[in-house]
Amino acid sequence: MAFLGGNNNQLTGMGEIEEELKQLQSHPGAATSNLSAMDFWLLVDAGYQPLGFVLGNSVMSMGVSGGIATAFKGLQRGELKQLTQLMYAARELSLQRMKAEADALGADSIINVQVEIIHRSEEIMEVVATGTAVKKVSEPSGRQITLQVK
Repeated sequence: MAFLGGNNNQLTGMGEIEEELKQLQSHPGAATSNLSAMDFWLLVDAGYQPLGFVLGNSVMSMGVSGGIATAFKGLQRGELKQLTQLMYAARELSLQRMKAEADALGADSIINVQVEIIHRSEEIMEVVATGTAVKKVSEPSGRQITLQVK
């Protein structure tokens, strides 16, 4: 298993980080995932293989004038359209970036997608989308599955 900056190499710039990530992705091996053991078993039983944990994020700023305008509109009733549009755009950008990571792995789909909105300050928010990229590799086993719920 390899890690960024392994073998006591220090990565000092974004270019070096991107190059090491490309090298790590070119070596097949263990896949990362946000699946539980049961989810993983059901996925494999259904004929899919997890390829890796994928992520997309975007950090957005409303800017000082947008924040002030929204604050004044917040004193009235109704939708804060500027903030709604910004959140929608941030979410879509994060999902597209996550999809691009899955496409680079050769995935057919992304499962267990989770989207989180993090407010970094009054003017800055981050949207993070995560999931597990999967590929169909065989037909489902056809086994009857009985799950127990406690």
